[in-house]
Amino acid sequence: MPGAAEQSGQPVPGGPRRRDPVLAAADGGNNDQIARQYGLDRETVQTWRTRWLAAGARLAAAEADGDAAAALTKQIHVVLADAPRAGAPPTFSAEQICQILALACEPPAESGRPVTHWTPAELAAEAVHRGIVSRISARTVGRFLHRRPSSSRTARATG
Repeated sequence: MPGAAEQSGQPVPGGPRRRDPVLAAADGGNNDQIARQYGLDRETVQTWRTRWLAAGARLAAAEADGDAAAALTKQIHVVLADAPRAGAPPTFSAEQICQILALACEPPAESGRPVTHWTPAELAAEAVHRGIVSRISARTVGRFLHRRPSSSRTARATG
């Protein structure tokens, strides 16, 4: 598995945190041992082991295919990728959020607003006026302004 993924030049989704426990399972380790070894929950190890086993036939077919390296790498990425998350999709795209934040950097007078400093309500109204969004609450704008991402995961656009 690592060979095919490394040949593609693309990182494996989940990286070693998902790949290594699967390899340890293939070497005969049990879920408790693997969980301790990698500092994971037993359930997490079981989830990845189960996904890998369920994909066994698909991976074997990809390996037997003519362009084995590319096909196998693609299938490995699919198996190790995040599953879709529950919940509603984001309401606002990253581009819309960036446009609202850029708007907040402009002086309100340039937009004909009779204020010296933007308020979330004024920004929301101007974002709708400019067509950045069809509607947005002042509270949501306030959340965008106060968000302090600590990683790329928390920096994703959320609505």
